[in-house]
Amino acid sequence: MTRAKRCRASSGISLLIPRVPYAIAVTTAEVTDRKGALRALERCQSNLTHVQSLLCDSGYTGVPFAEGVREILGEQLTVQIAKRSELHTFKVMPKRWIVERSFAWLEKNRRLWKNCERKLNTSLQFIHLAFLALLLKRS
Repeated sequence: MTRAKRCRASSGISLLIPRVPYAIAVTTAEVTDRKGALRALERCQSNLTHVQSLLCDSGYTGVPFAEGVREILGEQLTVQIAKRSELHTFKVMPKRWIVERSFAWLEKNRRLWKNCERKLNTSLQFIHLAFLALLLKRS
């Protein structure tokens, strides 16, 4: 395994309300986004008891992901997949811009922009610190 493969990490953020991350999971690059999202939901399952609907982009399609979400958060939850109507055109997707904006805020921090920490826990803590600094600036 080369150094480049070891230091790459992928992070997933679930937001319930704008500016406040509700679930953050940092995984290695070999873990798919679907599995990372399920890990984030498992981690904060007790805080998500009132969630009724989960809006995802087209990367989270598939019956196993929807079943995994329902196992974690309950059978009453609906998983909605936001899909584009036309393939090569730009169109603002509803609510998706909130998560994309949060990733843009994180990339303003140089240490998170390069994302080359040796330990996943270190990356997770720097993400928490970045959001904490952002919240302190805005309050």
